[in-house]
Amino acid sequence: MLTSKNSKMAHPKSRISKMRKRKRRTHKKAAVPTVAVCKKTGEPHQYHRAYWSEGNMYYKGQVVIKAEEDLD
Repeated sequence: MLTSKNSKMAHPKSRISKMRKRKRRTHKKAAVPTVAVCKKTGEPHQYHRAYWSEGNMYYKGQVVIKAEEDLD
């Protein structure tokens, strides 16, 4: 059986107020992703990401995956 002297669990020395806790957490938030507009298609997309436009996949303004054409 553990006594208070032999306890290995962490516990705060004093209570942290709500305001102090919230001030510490003000910087923990998600950043807004930077959006670019493709010069070729005019499609908005995230930097360094491939994106779909009209069935084609583009990356850095070049077609990476071409759209399949119907054979009708």
